[in-house]
Amino acid sequence: MDLAIVLGLVALLVLGGFLTYNALIARKNQVENALGAVEAYLKKRHDLIPNLVEAVKRYMAHERELLERLVELREKASMALREGKPEEDFRLEGELSRLLAQVRLRAEAYPDLKASQNFLQLQAALTEVEDSLAAARRFYNQAVTDYNNAIEQLPGRLLAPLMGLGRKPVFTVPEEERERPDLGKLFG
Repeated sequence: MDLAIVLGLVALLVLGGFLTYNALIARKNQVENALGAVEAYLKKRHDLIPNLVEAVKRYMAHERELLERLVELREKASMALREGKPEEDFRLEGELSRLLAQVRLRAEAYPDLKASQNFLQLQAALTEVEDSLAAARRFYNQAVTDYNNAIEQLPGRLLAPLMGLGRKPVFTVPEEERERPDLGKLFG
């Protein structure tokens, strides 16, 4: 009788370990899948930036420094994306979003540019990608939150270190990018 109880408890522990292991693997895979979706939209956005720069270059000649910074940031963000450095990529992507917003705001001062069919199409494509990217980031952040909770709570907390699983970063907007842009400075 005592042996049956001990064997039953051991069987429950083993079963619990298998279930926890499978749940942690499923959460890890969900995070990787969500990150893949974010990366696909980032790649799409990166591909649109050179076309946008070309479209606005001849109209916004006085904004050369902004356009050069945009291209430079795109290259850095693309490299971080290729190298699989999500924290650095998220930081650079935030800067890139801020600069793209500046380009859009400054384009308002150039009526010929605003009337350009090419610019309008690029702006619509970029808006569509930005909307999809925002949704993908929300999904990624939810997947990461679920994953981080699973590895920090029992029983996952006991098994995660043995599996080599650690916390994953969530996408956050840096404090300076949460502020409203100073339009006077942009058009000054």
